[in-house]
Amino acid sequence: MNELKEIYERITFLRQKGVKMKDMAEKSGFSPSVLSAIYSTVLPAYFKETEKGCNEDEALDKALVWVNNVSKKKLLGSLPVLRNALFTMEIVPQSHKDTSPNPFLCALECNLKETANQIANYSGIYLSYSISSSSPAMKIEPYLIAPSESGNYVEVGHQNVYGTTHWGAVMMNGLNHMYLVFNENRPPQLALFYICLKIPMYDRPPYLRGIYTCCDYNYNPIARRILFVKMSESTDRAEFLKLKGILKSRESLNETEKRYYAYTCSPEDVIRMCNIPSPQMTDLDLELEKKFLNPT
Repeated sequence: MNELKEIYERITFLRQKGVKMKDMAEKSGFSPSVLSAIYSTVLPAYFKETEKGCNEDEALDKALVWVNNVSKKKLLGSLPVLRNALFTMEIVPQSHKDTSPNPFLCALECNLKETANQIANYSGIYLSYSISSSSPAMKIEPYLIAPSESGNYVEVGHQNVYGTTHWGAVMMNGLNHMYLVFNENRPPQLALFYICLKIPMYDRPPYLRGIYTCCDYNYNPIARRILFVKMSESTDRAEFLKLKGILKSRESLNETEKRYYAYTCSPEDVIRMCNIPSPQMTDLDLELEKKFLNPT
């Protein structure tokens, strides 16, 4: 019966996107009047009965009393076909009379251009230090912060410990914070990871501290402390691409790296979230999540 809720929500979503009920009916093999009755009468009545405590089978019987063109047998037998049809429908973007730009996107575009005028003191090649998600070690990864070739925005490059190079963009919040934003996967999939660096009151800071936010291997959000130490004032791409990210165990660190490890790799320097496999979400899940992530 979970399909009924999915179907109702999908129809609602498609209607909000401008898809007509007759097009949904044609795609699914229903007549428009039958599909409309299911959506506007049967399903709302069914949900209302289940909320009262009625079991699902009885709730559906009571909901179908309100219509005379839908049988229970046909409805239940057609659910897989209906669900598949609705979830495979393509949404064609609508043309709107209101062509005013999105204010937030305009602000981002302006920020990208303005950042290019503010980045001079922070351009260069950095080595970042942060805790590894896959092993009890410290990640040391190169980053390049430099104006783009066009000069209208600032780009950032990242060489991770697995040999992958990412390219993203830099945005600055005045002189308080610097944001490094990447897409970790290839388009069209979007998997953002970003770093928020605190800008100190120092003309040319030798290092920057911040928070690195991404998803772990189970696609749960994770945030951890990260340290950027400036390696060179150079903004040469070829020089940057020669560098590689590495993993170093606690035992193999030199004295300086041990200090970086102490700053970034303690248990309290990582914030994690996960989903508890609970059939009903209650306040107890919140307690279980923290116990699961912090067993000590």
